[in-house]
Parts: sequence; C-alpha cells; structure tokens
Amino acid sequence: MNSGAEQKNASQTLRTHRESSKLLRLLTLASLLIGAFPCVAQAYGTPPPHPETTEEKVRRLAQAVAQAQAQMSAYQMQLLEMQRQLATLQQQLAAEKGGHPAAPAAEAGTPPAEAIAGNTSSTTTALDDIRERQSMDESQIATHEQTKVETESKYPLKITGLLLFNTFINTRQVDIPEDPTYAVDGSGSTGMSLRQTILGFDARGPQLFGATSDADVRVDFFANGSISNYSANGLLRLRTAHGNLNWSHTRAFIALDRSLIAPYTPSSLVAVGEPPLAWSGNLWSWISQIGVSETVPFAHSQLKLEAGLLDPPPPPNLSGPVTNPPTASPSERSRWPGTNARLSYSLGEHGAGPTFGIGGYFSPHRLTNGDRYDSWAGTLDLRVPAGPHFELLANAFRGQGLGGLGAGGYLDYVYKYTPTGKQIEGLNDVGGWAQLKFKPQERLEFNAAYGIDNPFASDIRMSMDADSSAYAGLARNRAAFGNVIYSPSSYLLFSIEYRKLWTSYFPNSRYSSDVIGLGAGYRF
Repeated sequence: MNSGAEQKNASQTLRTHRESSKLLRLLTLASLLIGAFPCVAQAYGTPPPHPETTEEKVRRLAQAVAQAQAQMSAYQMQLLEMQRQLATLQQQLAAEKGGHPAAPAAEAGTPPAEAIAGNTSSTTTALDDIRERQSMDESQIATHEQTKVETESKYPLKITGLLLFNTFINTRQVDIPEDPTYAVDGSGSTGMSLRQTILGFDARGPQLFGATSDADVRVDFFANGSISNYSANGLLRLRTAHGNLNWSHTRAFIALDRSLIAPYTPSSLVAVGEPPLAWSGNLWSWISQIGVSETVPFAHSQLKLEAGLLDPPPPPNLSGPVTNPPTASPSERSRWPGTNARLSYSLGEHGAGPTFGIGGYFSPHRLTNGDRYDSWAGTLDLRVPAGPHFELLANAFRGQGLGGLGAGGYLDYVYKYTPTGKQIEGLNDVGGWAQLKFKPQERLEFNAAYGIDNPFASDIRMSMDADSSAYAGLARNRAAFGNVIYSPSSYLLFSIEYRKLWTSYFPNSRYSSDVIGLGAGYRF
C-alpha cells in the first residue's frame, strides 16, 4: 500500500513539474508580448497613450529587467525545489525495490540544478570577460592607429619631436644670434627663429643573443653642409643617434652623442641648437662612438662601468667657414681611434640617489704636415638630489687638445717656439659647469647655472712669443644663465631665460653680452 501511495505521489509531482514548466513558458511569452506591445502599436500607427521621454524609457526598461530577473529567480528556485523532491522520491523507490540508491536523474530535457546554477555563473563571467577584452582591444587598436608607422622591417617605429619657437635679444654681437655661445665686438640683435625645432624617430627591433634592441635618431634645422661656427641657414642636421642591445645589466651601443665622460647637460628650452654652456665648460660635442656598459647592482646602490671607442671631430674654425665633414680629421689621420671610459657609483634603487663619476679620455692626432699631438682629459661628475625638489649637477675637466669635445677655446693645439724651432703641443685646458635645479611641482622648474672654459695662459703666451697672430682661439669663455620652464600639459612647454656671456681674447680684449630669450614648444 505504501509503495503504491508513494508511486502515486511521485507521478503527481512529475505532473506538477511539467505544469510548472508550461506555466513558466506561458508567463515568459506573455511578458515578451506585453513588452513588445508599444513597438507594435507604433508600427501600425497607434501612438502610445503617453509619449515617454528617453529618461523615462530607460527607467521603465530598467524596472522591467529587474522584475523579469526577480521572476526568473523565483521560478528557478521553485524548479530546483521540485527537482530535489523528485530525486528524493526516486531514491526511495529504488530502495524499496531492493536496489542501490540511484543517482538523481532529472526529467529528460531538463538540466540538473547544479548545471543550471553553473551555467548562469559561467555565462555572467564569460560576458564580463568579453566586455573587458573588447575594451582592451579598442584601447590597443586606438594606440596602434596613433603610433604605427609602416617600415620595411615591420617593427614598431614612433615619430616624436619638439616644435620650438624662440625669440632673442642680444645686447652685443654674438656668434649665433638664435643660440649664442660667445660675445664679439659689435652691436646687438633681436629676432625670432624656428631653427631649433627637433624631429625624432624611435624604433624597437628584434631580440638578438638574448638582448632587446632599440634605436633612435634626432635631427634639427640648425646647420647645413658648409657651416660657420656651427651655424647655418636652417637646413636639416643630424644631432644624435643611438643603437642599443640591452641585456639585464649590460648594454652594447653605437651612438652619435656626447662622450661618456660628460653624462649630463644643463636644462634650457632656449639653448637647444647647441646645448647650454657650450664652449663654456660643457663638453657637449656629438661624437661617433661604439662601446659597452655594465651595471653591477647592490642592495641599495649600483656600480656602473662604461667604455668605448670614439672619433672626435676637429673644432670649428673660429674665424671663418669650414667644410663639414672635412676630408679627414687629425684623429682619423692618426690611424688610431680615441678611447673614453667612465666609472660611476650611485646610491638608491636603480641609481636614483646621489651619483659620483670619474672619467678619462685619450686620442692621438696627426696633422697633414705630419705633426703629432695627443688629446686627453680627466673628468669628475656629480649628481646630488637634495630632497624632493632640489638637484645639483656638476661636471669638471682637465686636459689637452679638447677642441673636438667642445672646449679649449675652439682650439686643439698650439705651437711653442724654442731656440731650435717650433714644437706642437695640445692646448692645456681646465673648466667645468654646475647647475642647481628647483622643481616645486612636476610641471614647473627653476634652473641656475654657471660654466667656464679656461685654456692655460702660459700656453697662449708661449705660442704668441714669436708670432702675435699665431693664436686663433679664445683666451677664456664664461657663461651664466637662469631660466623658468613651465609645462601646462604633457605637450606644451614655455620658458623665459636670461643669459650672460663673458668672452676674453688674447692679449686684453674682453666683450660681454646680455641674452634674453623666450621659448615656446609643442612636444609631439
């Protein structure tokens, strides 16, 4: 009797389950018809009783969605409960027949409760993943469209640069009105220029020997094939270039850039064609070179060794135009490349703290008449962050024959006259520069700097003993400047700068000039 009653209850439960499923389908169909009614009425020319605003439609649809979700949750709970009851009855029926409890079986065509819950959760997760991936793809596509430049190698290439406009006022005559480095006798000048605009190309290449590769090139419009005092009429000029292989702590490079013994440069938006304090203690010359650097990290500091071969150019002719490049420079005629190296020690993570460096340079030279002299230098450099807003930079040197590096008063060598004749010798020189930077906020900075290039007076006098016109360089050149650089955005730069030049000529001529400049740049 009990078995028959239980079978009757099970049959009734199954019928109830089927009726509930039918009821659920009918309610869903009714909801769809009710929701579609306004659209159908509008399609057949019957306007809705009360026209809704867009905001009201959004609110009504949101409410309808919330109600439908609540109803579906309730129906799902009822369905799960009925499936649980059916599984219990099936287990009891199997036990009464003497068999082992059977695994819960759902009605054909109806997924188990766990499957329904799992599918709902997995569907929601999949939709979230799809939305996230779509957002990332759209961002990457936008970036790709902005930065991709078609190249033969198919590796990424980015165009960058600085459109720079500057105005200038020089109270006395100078070498280059747009970006002066020394003063001469004569009247001043006023004007404006775009010649210091810079155009750049940054590229990433393939991996080689386990190293990543990259390269960059910078050009401006500050020179041409025949230049006077490194100035010209605005044609394209190669400034710097780099090609690097980068391992975790090692870098191999080729470059056209300042030598390794002069790692820093003062900050200016007005002096860009030639860096600030050029020929006033800043060994700025861009030189072809090849080398390697190795970084040895410690717990809270690092040691860095850099070394390379370089080809120092001859100094420009102070009194007239020269051909650039010459047929062969004195260093190239020596048949031996120049060498330079620097050892530095930095505190802080990744060298972010104070840094102290020492460097050395040597290059043999040979003139067309066969005379030989050596060019050499020893350097000290320093970078000291003082709190979050101040930074001190400094670089000092002592050497001979440094005209090709941007020192020596535009000369590499002099002739010393002795009773037996004249003897060539590299011009002894000493100099350096220092800058204090104050940066109260990320987009505003104040800079003050001073530099001096001082060839030895004894060398100059000895070269002038027999021939008063034998010395064609500067006896001493000094410069000081102060500027404010403000960047209201990542792309705009504005600056005002005051510079003072003091230039001495042998034996007693001295000239000075005040230089006032305004700069406005757009970085792209």
